[in-house]
Amino acid sequence: MADGISSFWGPVTSSIECCEKNYSYSSYIAEFYNTISNIPTILLALIGLINALRQLFEKRFSVLHISNMILAFGSMLYHATLQSVQQQSDETPMVWEMLLYMYILYSPDWHYRSTMPTFLFLYGAFFAIVHAFVRFGIGFKVHYGILCLLCIPRMYKYYIYTQDVSAKRLAKLYLATLVLGSLCWLCDHFFCKEMSRWPINPQGHALWHVFMGFNSYFANTFLMFCRAQQRGWAPKIVHFMGVLPFVNIEKPKTQ
Repeated sequence: MADGISSFWGPVTSSIECCEKNYSYSSYIAEFYNTISNIPTILLALIGLINALRQLFEKRFSVLHISNMILAFGSMLYHATLQSVQQQSDETPMVWEMLLYMYILYSPDWHYRSTMPTFLFLYGAFFAIVHAFVRFGIGFKVHYGILCLLCIPRMYKYYIYTQDVSAKRLAKLYLATLVLGSLCWLCDHFFCKEMSRWPINPQGHALWHVFMGFNSYFANTFLMFCRAQQRGWAPKIVHFMGVLPFVNIEKPKTQ
């Protein structure tokens, strides 16, 4: 939300601005709360990555956690600068991340092992190249929404075939954070004028970042549990300090 204050990065060139006054706290950070609200995503993804590496999960999950961190760093760059190039560093990783989720969700039952990763890689590379030259606007949101919708049926299938109560709770937390985060994003987008008159701006887009950080963590942990079940690794949901859930596995000695 423009306010006329001079900045280190120059005029805004991004196609989207959120309901937060620009450069309120520093001439180097355009949207302060939208920038720092990505920190929980980075920390949660780091925790997930450490757990995946420590227990020797398949590399796909390490890559997934790293993609969450890359997306969060890209989002920080975008909201800190509000420049079109940095906007691509936010939007392109969003698509890459969804392609990774599609691979993890659908690959266990895919008979032609090399075709799916090859197609998804080429699709992601093609999108990145085109997006570097073309601003999609509403088209990007539609495209991203379609990718998300393609993941939902498979996620639901995993949920109904999972008997573990703790794992099902993870799936419910995933859905709850998705709904709450989406409501925050919608309010920030459609009711900015009204909220700008309030004594305190609720920072809906920043809350979206926080909720989606937990959303990604819950989704990743649930998928790690399901994959461990498929591999016969006797997964259990345990909690760090009684709060943060993660997957603990016991691989057979032959593995």
